[in-house]
Amino acid sequence: MRIDILTLFPRMFEGPLDESILKKARERALVQIAIHNVRDHAEGKHRITDDRPFGGGPGMVMKVEPMVRCIESLKTLDSHVVLLTPQGKRLEQSTLQSLSQKKHLILVCGHYEGVDDRVRQLMVNEEISIGDYVLTNGAIPAMVVVDGVTRLVPGVLGHDDSSKDESFSHGLLEYPQYTRPEDFRGVKVPEVLLSGNHQQIAKWRQEMSRKKTQEQRPDLLK
Repeated sequence: MRIDILTLFPRMFEGPLDESILKKARERALVQIAIHNVRDHAEGKHRITDDRPFGGGPGMVMKVEPMVRCIESLKTLDSHVVLLTPQGKRLEQSTLQSLSQKKHLILVCGHYEGVDDRVRQLMVNEEISIGDYVLTNGAIPAMVVVDGVTRLVPGVLGHDDSSKDESFSHGLLEYPQYTRPEDFRGVKVPEVLLSGNHQQIAKWRQEMSRKKTQEQRPDLLK
């Protein structure tokens, strides 16, 4: 898979992309990730990428020309262009699973008061929001999408079953997990997990998943 990210702040991605699972996935060439500065596609001495909005109002809007030129320089028949914006559909695990099936993702980071809507009309296949709140720019939402998608690419987690029984994978939150020691400050690992009875363990995990979902996210059960 290849992921191209369009932003005005490339340095924001330096840390997250060079650590942990993302770093290993890139080193093993399971995922190719490239950062592109939209300003490189702007014209004039000052490489201006924003302007005042038609109709008035506060803030600035990202100009259509540099953004479209940047997308067109990368787009192929396999490309799926995603705009990160508060106006997009809310990101779900099913969205990440769908995106992980694409050969090429182009993630467009919005900035300022947003992007000229003609970018959306002419270039964008999908609009995504990571939640019902507003951030300074689309860099952090893009990082969230990259992380969530990358871990679903076959081979990235080492064991392909690792991502199958997680929170939201089956519409429920994940069951509680334990490791050594068996007793810590009087809090013990549930006996069923020490029993070796895999049928009972599976039943307990299903019950705990439903219980945790009912307590923390009852909306998922509706």
